[in-house]
Amino acid sequence: MRMPGVKDGLAIACSWASGRGRLGKTLDSCRTSIPESARLILMSSAYSFRPGSDPLGTWFETVSSLTQRIKDTLEADFADVALHGEITNLARPKSGHVYFSLRDQAASIRAVMWKGDAHRLAFDLSDGLAVRVLGRLTLYAPRGDYQVVVRHLEPDGLGALELAFRQLHARLAAEGLFDPGRKRPLPRYPRRIVIVTSPTGAAVRDLLQVTGRRWTAAEVLIAPARVQGIGAGAEIASAIALANRVKGAELIIIARGGGSAEDLRAFNEEIVARAIAGSRLPVVSAVGHEIDVTLADLAADRRALTPSEAGELAVPDCREVAMHLDRLAERIHHISQTRLREARALLEQFAERAQHGVQRNLDDRRHRLTRLAASLDALSPLAVLTRGYSLTFQADGKTLVRSTRDVQPDDLIHTRLASGHLISRVVSTSPIPG
Repeated sequence: MRMPGVKDGLAIACSWASGRGRLGKTLDSCRTSIPESARLILMSSAYSFRPGSDPLGTWFETVSSLTQRIKDTLEADFADVALHGEITNLARPKSGHVYFSLRDQAASIRAVMWKGDAHRLAFDLSDGLAVRVLGRLTLYAPRGDYQVVVRHLEPDGLGALELAFRQLHARLAAEGLFDPGRKRPLPRYPRRIVIVTSPTGAAVRDLLQVTGRRWTAAEVLIAPARVQGIGAGAEIASAIALANRVKGAELIIIARGGGSAEDLRAFNEEIVARAIAGSRLPVVSAVGHEIDVTLADLAADRRALTPSEAGELAVPDCREVAMHLDRLAERIHHISQTRLREARALLEQFAERAQHGVQRNLDDRRHRLTRLAASLDALSPLAVLTRGYSLTFQADGKTLVRSTRDVQPDDLIHTRLASGHLISRVVSTSPIPG
């Protein structure tokens, strides 16, 4: 027998008190799935079920009807809910909606954030993140599950902007945008500087006053941009790109006076940090005051605590430069005098050494010449005359008389002595015996 309105496999136990009527036969289809004490008993024909009701007058409604009544009650009584818990089972399908569960130590509830609300989040969701949510309770009829439709979500104990700042900082740091190794030195004597700031703010006046007082040789240009409010970050990034295209520019200064964290929000935007990191020119960041540290400060090549300090970092002090040049001139003069004295002393040493060397050379040559002259004298026939010998020539005074056969009696002969000449006539000749 089949019970009207009950699907196959659905076990319904009806217990009637004794004395209410005769018991009929046991429903065979429930025999194996229901305990003996809870088996569904069919009444006799006098108490047979009518469609949509039971013998006690209970109305059997559909699952859809019951679900709708529960849905209406839940959504009316829990139209606004405020919860705090930890995100788990986070899912982001391509539709753009965000699905997750909120849990605490004892319970868990499903939640959804539709695409429009999810796009307004300033930070990224993640499993394990403690959050506070505002929304409404709703029931999803096809599954009979209830869930929270979240309209607003923020970190529990940490502001949304602060969390967004920390997450963006971590991501940019992981990419190396803040590495000290990529920082570039500032030009020592810049000839053209571009300031990215509001042209009507106090920061630009401070910068112009400081740079004009310290170093008049630098030309200062202004790339105007809003420094707070919606769209300010995009304007700052565009002004940085413009500054990089200025011919002859050597340095960029991004400046703004102090302000609240909300006022400095533009300098914490990703587009500004990437524009600074990608700049062709070195960048000095002068945003806020000493306690305010923005992503622009971290990405810049140098950070100045104030716009006035940025001017001091950007250009030298002409008075200090003049004093430095005076010290250099004095040092150069002192060094040149010292080098001149050293060169003069060295030249005198070289001259003395050269004189000694020439004198030695002359003496050596004189001694050598004397020895050579002595050697020549020793070999000269005239040197023999000094020892008592003489040379005899015929009448012409040139032909040497070597033998008695070279002259005849009555010939004139010339005799050379060591100290003069003699002219004589041959009386007779006689050969040396032997």
